[in-house]
Amino acid sequence: MAKVAIVYHSGFGHTKVLAEAVARGASSVDGTVVDLISVADAEAKADTINAADAIIFGSPTYMGSVSGPFKTWADTTAKVWFGQGWKDKIAAGFTNSSGPSGDKFSTIAYLWTLAMQHSMIWVSQGVMVGTKQGDVTLNRLSSWGGVMATSENAAPGESNPSKDDQASGFGLGARVATLASKLKG
Repeated sequence: MAKVAIVYHSGFGHTKVLAEAVARGASSVDGTVVDLISVADAEAKADTINAADAIIFGSPTYMGSVSGPFKTWADTTAKVWFGQGWKDKIAAGFTNSSGPSGDKFSTIAYLWTLAMQHSMIWVSQGVMVGTKQGDVTLNRLSSWGGVMATSENAAPGESNPSKDDQASGFGLGARVATLASKLKG
């Protein structure tokens, strides 16, 4: 049984919607235990995060990078880093902002760097740009490093971020859980 922790920050609720889609994807893989953890609760759930086989990081893109609360939490992982406690765990990431670009790649690059600092194994979306799957389009924003989503300036919900972006999140969660299960053997 693989354990997947999804650690995220959501300022207005849109990134939480995306995190929930990632969690549904990971949960769709038989035998996977998924913990959806807001950075506000991450310190209290450190044992759960540390016990995970895979950690998927999520943050909105604010001013070209991760949000302040996410960065503050990430900085607290230095003790885990020092002991290489996450070495060889699977890692992946996702972000959301209101603009089509919004410098989201900088956020994905930060999440990748955080994972590399921890000696983790980074997993991409693994899907070609514009892949049609039923009535949704996966990886519509051409992100190879992680899921990028766009939200309108409206309340978060079923279609905000878009169903396409939520489906990309679902796919990332499923891919990470599948790979974590294979690595666990």
